[in-house]
Amino acid sequence: MSWLSNSQGVVLTAYHPSGKDQAVGDSQAKGGEEATSSRRHGHYNMNQESTAPRVTERPPFDRSSSQDSLDELSMEDYWIELENIKKSSENKQDQEVVVVKEPDEGELEEEWLKEAGLSNLFGESVDDPQESMVFLSTLTRTQAAAVQKRVETVSQTLRKKNKQHHIPDVRDIFAQQTESKEKTPDGTESQSVRTNENKYEGKDDQASSLIVYNKELVNLASEDTPASETDINLEVSFAEQAVNQKENAKDKTQKNKGCDTSLPSFRLPKDKTGTTKIGDLASQDMKKVCYLALIELTALYDVLGIELKQHKAVKIKTKDSGLFGVPLATLLEQDQRKVPGTRIPLIFQKLISRIEEGGLETEGLLRIPGAAMRIKNLCQELEAKFYEGTFNWESVKQHDAASLLKLFIRELPQPLLSIEYLKAFQVVQNLPSKKQQLQALNLLVILLPEANRDTLKALLEFLQRVIDNKEENKMTVMNVAMVMAPNLFMYQLGLKANEQQELAKAAGTANIMLLLIKYHKLLWTIPKFIVNQVRKQNTENQRKDRKAMKKLLKKMAYDREKYEKQDKSTNDADVPQGVIRVQAPHLSKVSMAIQLTEELKASDVLARFLSQESDVAQTLKKGEVSLYEIGGNIGERCLDDNTYMKDLYQLNPNAEWVIKSKPV
Repeated sequence: MSWLSNSQGVVLTAYHPSGKDQAVGDSQAKGGEEATSSRRHGHYNMNQESTAPRVTERPPFDRSSSQDSLDELSMEDYWIELENIKKSSENKQDQEVVVVKEPDEGELEEEWLKEAGLSNLFGESVDDPQESMVFLSTLTRTQAAAVQKRVETVSQTLRKKNKQHHIPDVRDIFAQQTESKEKTPDGTESQSVRTNENKYEGKDDQASSLIVYNKELVNLASEDTPASETDINLEVSFAEQAVNQKENAKDKTQKNKGCDTSLPSFRLPKDKTGTTKIGDLASQDMKKVCYLALIELTALYDVLGIELKQHKAVKIKTKDSGLFGVPLATLLEQDQRKVPGTRIPLIFQKLISRIEEGGLETEGLLRIPGAAMRIKNLCQELEAKFYEGTFNWESVKQHDAASLLKLFIRELPQPLLSIEYLKAFQVVQNLPSKKQQLQALNLLVILLPEANRDTLKALLEFLQRVIDNKEENKMTVMNVAMVMAPNLFMYQLGLKANEQQELAKAAGTANIMLLLIKYHKLLWTIPKFIVNQVRKQNTENQRKDRKAMKKLLKKMAYDREKYEKQDKSTNDADVPQGVIRVQAPHLSKVSMAIQLTEELKASDVLARFLSQESDVAQTLKKGEVSLYEIGGNIGERCLDDNTYMKDLYQLNPNAEWVIKSKPV
C-alpha cells in the first residue's frame, strides 16, 4: 500500500510498481542488486520524480547462517520483502481507497480535545464543564500544559471564525489547577514546562537516523551479549520524567546524542498493589485510561519537541464480508456469529496455527515467500470455502500460510496500527532514548482500538515464538523485524523525500517493529500513575455525588446525620479491623473472612477458596478464576497473583473483594 496526495487530502491505494520496478531476478545476488536500485523509487516515493542522486550501491550479499553477516543481511531482508510485496500486488485489480482529510487550522486540536474526553471545554456543551474540571484537577503539570496548549489554539481559531457559541478563557479553565496544586498527582514536585520552546534534537535529518540505526544493527548482531536490566518507572508520569532528565542532564544528553544504540533488558519493578494489564479494568475506567494515555503521550512528545499529528479516515470503501480486505471490526462481527466471544479473527488464528503445524524450526520462515499464483488461488478458495468448513488446509504449504498471514495484514482497509496513530508510531524513532521509545509505544498500544490491539498482541506473541527457534530457522529478532516492518507500515504518507530520507524511513519503521517484538510483554501494562489518576477521578466524582446527595436529602427534610452514619459504616459492617470479606458467588464457599497480613497475596486468597472440599472448586483450575477489586476508588480491577492484599486494602479501603471467572 502507499499514500498518494491530492489537493483534497491523502489517498491510500494499493501499490502499483512503476516501469522501473522490475521483478527480482532468480538468483539471490541479482535480487539484492535489483532491489537496491529499484526500491528507492518504488513504494516510498510514489509522488516524486526519480531525479534524486543515487546512493552508492552496496555489493550483493550471499545468505549465510553465519552470525557475523546478520547485521548487514537484516536490512537486505527488508528490501527483498518489499520486492516480494510488489510482485504479489502486480495482478491486483480492485483497490480499496481510504481518503484522509488534511486538518484545517485548529481542527487538529479540536479533534484532539474530543479524543481526550474534553470536548465540553468548548462548543455548545461548554456551560457544563464540571466533569472536565474534575478530570483536569488530576493531571500532572506536563499533562495540563499539553491540554492548555490545545485549548489556546482552539480558542484562537474559534475567535477568528467568529463562532457564535461561548469561547472559553484558558485562564478560567486552568486557574484552579494552577493555584491549588503544589505537587502533581503522582507525588512528584511540579515542574514548569515550556512546550513551545522545546526543540529536541530528535528532529534532525533522517539520514542521521539511518546512521544511528545501522549502528544498532551492528550492536545487535551478537544477541548473546548480556544486557543490563533496567527498571521502568511506572509510578511517575513519563513526561515528568523527561522534564527532569532534560533539566538535570542537558549537557549529558547533548553529548550522548545518537549513542543509545543497545537494547536494554527492561523489566517492570515489583508493585505491591499489583500490576495492571490491559483487560484488567472495567470498560468505564479503561475509557478514562485512554483519555489519560492520549494526554500523556502528547505531553511526552511536547516535552521532547516531537510533533504529534493524528489522521482520520473520512471516506473509506471496504468490503462488508469475506476474509481479506475486510475491516477488523466487520470481520470479528461475522466471526462471533460462528464462535461467540472471538477477539481475534478466525482466519488470522488459523493461519498462525497452520504455520506452527509445519514446525517453527523451518529455515527462512516468514522470509521465504510462497508462489504468487498459488497464493492468489488460495485466497480465492479461502474466500469461498473458509466459513463453510470445506477448505482443505492440507493443501496449504507452510511458506504459503506465512505469505497469506502477511497478505491479510497488508490488505486490511486501515492499518493494524490504526490510521489515527500510525504517524505517532513512526515518529517514536525520533525520541532520544530507548526507555522513552518504550514509554511512547506503551501509551500507543493502550490507544489502539480493541480489535487492533488484540490482533497485534497475537501477532507479536507468534513472532516471538518464531524467534525462540532462531538457532534452527535462522530468524533472529532483527530478521523478523525487517521482514514484518513493510507489512505493518505500508500505509505511508506520500510526501516528497530524497533517497536518504526514504532509507531512513525504512530503517526507522524496522526499528519500531524491533521494539514492538522485543518488548511486547511490557507494552500491555497500564502505568501505575495512570491507574492512580483514574482512582483520583473516581474519588472526586464520588465526593461530588455524595455532596449533591446530602444537599438533596437536606432539602427533603431527611435525617442527614443518620444518612452519614449509614454511609460511613457500609463497608465496615460485621468485618473486624484488619479483616476483609471475600465473596465467591459462583463457588460453594460463597464468602470467607480473611485476616490481612504483610505477606498475604491474591494467590493465597484464591488458594484458600479452591482448597475447600467442594465439587465445584475441585473442577476449577487456578487460571480460570481471579480475585477482583470492585468499587471504592476503582470500577473493577482483576488482580495479579502477586498483589499484596494489605497494601491494596490501604489504597482502596472501601473496595469489595470478589472471586469470579475471567472474561473470555
